[in-house]
Amino acid sequence: MTMRKLIICLTVAAILPISILGVGPPRVPYEAISTVATRVQQEIVNKHNTLRRLVEPPAKNMLKMEWNEEAAQNARYWAEKCEVQHSPQPGRQIKDHSCGENLLFATYSLSWSDAIQIWYNESKNFQYGTGATKRGAMVSHYTQLVWSTSYQIGCGAANCPKEKSFQVLFICQYCHAGNDPETMNTPYKVGPPCGDCPKNCNNRLCTNPCPFADNASNCLEAIKALGCKHELTEAYCKASCKCTIEIK
Repeated sequence: MTMRKLIICLTVAAILPISILGVGPPRVPYEAISTVATRVQQEIVNKHNTLRRLVEPPAKNMLKMEWNEEAAQNARYWAEKCEVQHSPQPGRQIKDHSCGENLLFATYSLSWSDAIQIWYNESKNFQYGTGATKRGAMVSHYTQLVWSTSYQIGCGAANCPKEKSFQVLFICQYCHAGNDPETMNTPYKVGPPCGDCPKNCNNRLCTNPCPFADNASNCLEAIKALGCKHELTEAYCKASCKCTIEIK
């Protein structure tokens, strides 16, 4: 293991998906999608957890999601800008963690449950271990939604009346970030539900997340060579060093 390898691994960016919706689910009042409301936050969290329980093949390390207000504030801030692109990296950061991001551009306001379902429906073009089953098929909204170690979520929506191609922008940020290019086709570990967390399980989902993240892909190699007291592993391999039974 070299420091060069460690640093190079830090620069790998997650794949960030965008989707556009024209006609589809029923309309709802714009006020009904404000994520300032606690009931809307709960709807978003519940919908994600329901879908994460349904993955096929089943996941043995799928974490239960919870709301993160800091991520939600970032999502709301960027949604209000009505930009047809992902937020910059600093806008997808909470404390020490980077977050992933799903976007949906809609021509009208629909419920959050329907918006999230649209992302999940990309699963029909996804095969675990292989990836997209059709050339050019978008599946990265789905993979981020079911990324096992993404356990905090914050979302925002904005009305964009000046835009011609869409009217409402939906954004969800997922922390820790998913869609690692090296493991895109395996967003979770296959096995019996809660197989990796038998003592920390709630209805097929794990409840023991690691609050830390590794910021290098070769942490196991680095720890073997340097140990966990070295300044590099202390800085870039916190999850591997500090979490032993937690899902990471």
